[in-house]
Order: sequence, then C-alpha cells, then structure tokens
Amino acid sequence: MRTAGIDCGTNSIRLLIADVEDGALTDVVREMRVVRLGEGVDRTGRIAPAALERTRVALADYAATIRSTGVERVRMVATSATRDAENRDEFVRMVERELGVAPEVISGAEEAELSYAGAASVLDLDRGAVLVADIGGGSTELIRGEGGTLSAFSMDVGCVRLTERHLHDDPPTETQVAATVADGRAAVAEARQHVDLTGVETFVGVAGTVTTIVAIALGLDAYDPVRIHGATIGAEDVADVTARLLRMTRAERAALPVMHPGRVDVIGGGALVLRTVMEEVGVREVVASEHDILDGIALSAATR
Repeated sequence: MRTAGIDCGTNSIRLLIADVEDGALTDVVREMRVVRLGEGVDRTGRIAPAALERTRVALADYAATIRSTGVERVRMVATSATRDAENRDEFVRMVERELGVAPEVISGAEEAELSYAGAASVLDLDRGAVLVADIGGGSTELIRGEGGTLSAFSMDVGCVRLTERHLHDDPPTETQVAATVADGRAAVAEARQHVDLTGVETFVGVAGTVTTIVAIALGLDAYDPVRIHGATIGAEDVADVTARLLRMTRAERAALPVMHPGRVDVIGGGALVLRTVMEEVGVREVVASEHDILDGIALSAATR
C-alpha cells in the first residue's frame, strides 16, 4: 500500500510517501520544509498569520505531490505548537482546504509512540532498556522501551521554544545558557515521575537536532543520511559540539556544511536539550536515527 505521512511540528513540516509492505517502508518521496509554525507560540499562545501562510504554501505543494504519486491513504499529524495554540481551529480549517484531510492534533503520548515506532522500524531496539529521545521544536519526547512495554513523557522543552525563551543574544550569554539548562533539568526531573530513566542500556536520538549534531561530530563535509543513520557518538562529543555551537555567531553556524538553513538559529537550544538529557539520565553515548515520527505516521496510515 502506498501511504503519505505528514508531520507538522513547531519548526518544520515534513512529507513521506512510501510503499508499506509487511511493516516495512520503501521511500518514494521524502521532503522537509522549515516553516516555523510555532514562531512566537510559547509567548503569545497563538499561531501567527505569517507562520500559518508559510505552512499553507508548503502543504499545497505536498498535496500536489500526493495527488501525482498514486497515494492510497494519507495521515497528517500536528504536534507541540498546534497543541498549544488557542487558534488551532484556523490551522485545522486551512489543512482541510489544502489537503482534503483533517490533521490530527495528537497528544504528547501519541507523539512519543509514533516516534518510537519510526525508530524501531529500522533499528534493532530489542536491546534491554532502550530510551528514545525525540527533540523537536516545541517539545521533547522521552520514550522507554523494554520487554515490549513502552512508557513515555512529553516535555515542554524544544529547540524553538527554548531559543525564543532564553537564547536572545548571538552568541548567547552564559546567563542565557544557564537558564536554558535549568529548564531542561526541570523537565527531565518531571519526566522521571512518569518514565523510569534508570538502567538505560541504549540511548537513541531522533530528529534534526540530533542528526545535525552527529554530522558535526563526525566532521562530515556534507549532510549524509546514510553515514549519520546508526552512527554512535559519545557524551563528550555531544558536549564538545554544543560548546562550539554556543560560541559561534549565526554566520559561523550557517557556514557549517551540514547545517540546514532552518536550524541555524535554533540548533544551540536543541544541543543544550540533548546534552542536558544525557547528563541527567547518565548515558555515555547516543545512537542517531534518521527515522522517527514521520516514518511512524506513514506506517500507521496503512492500518487505519
């Protein structure tokens, strides 16, 4: 069955068209646009008109691609920014007009389950206690899998949310960095009330923050998903890349060959989330996955 999954997050909107057979995906189209739907939502509680229009333009292109590729089922999921927005009904109406399908504004728990399913579709996660971290723009999901049982918690910390909240200078000040770390630590402390964060044997990071940090740590001269997927780097590498990013100006970050233009201004906040989670949980390395909630959405569309 050919399905289309759309993941509309705080920072980006992504499309995956894939053929699904026996629980496995074969990519047909995979695209990402940075539309920053969640711009200002942490402060105002509303999706800005300009952000809604940027998302509409991207979605119109995605809808045309879906129509031209023989897709049988479509599922679109919206996450943190839309959950938090007072005017999310405007977003829902726009999506229905452009796509012909209503978006599902899912809970943090549902987001976590889809993220884990996406990573598990291509990685062997039958390794004892596995913790998956999905660092997004507005939220970060921590999902523990062990013995076929999942537990999860969605933390209200993400690269866009924390950048807008604290990291106002370029490069940020020590005080701004400390405030960001404090928010991250508080979020992990809350997560501990819902997810067992002890005895983690394998720590997997998904989404663009993690894959970009891994690409920098590997010293790649271009973004290469094949080399990034499944790569493992140590906590000291994460700390080193984070420190480097926080010392750089926007222009210096933009010049990095693996940096997507839409991540330039928020990668520091995302790196601090990853570093803080690893420190608080006590894991010594992270395995990068190029497959995440988007893959989970496309897989789930085949069985709905």
